[in-house]
Amino acid sequence: APGAAAREALREVQVREKKGPLRAAIPYMPFPVAVICLFLNTFVPGLGTFVSAFTVLCGARTDLPDRHMCCVFWLNIAAALIQILTAIVMVGWIMSIFWGMDMVILASKY
Repeated sequence: APGAAAREALREVQVREKKGPLRAAIPYMPFPVAVICLFLNTFVPGLGTFVSAFTVLCGARTDLPDRHMCCVFWLNIAAALIQILTAIVMVGWIMSIFWGMDMVILASKY
């Protein structure tokens, strides 16, 4: 029967985004804090990422639950330094803005 073949052809597909350690270290923050970090990252590349690193020390969760909070803190500091050092060639500034947008997206799931 044609209906049976169509039902067999349907499959459930689950898609998960694979994040590297720096992206997975972005903390889930309250929405207003994430918006402030986005604003800071837009005007001073890396500053919002630097501020967000301290929210990890205040207990903000990340997508790296098996890593110690100090390790996640330093991953965020490293991301901020990369953004600051590469801002000269625009790469860090663009990365910084996208990082801030990711913070706001994660905050909406907070």
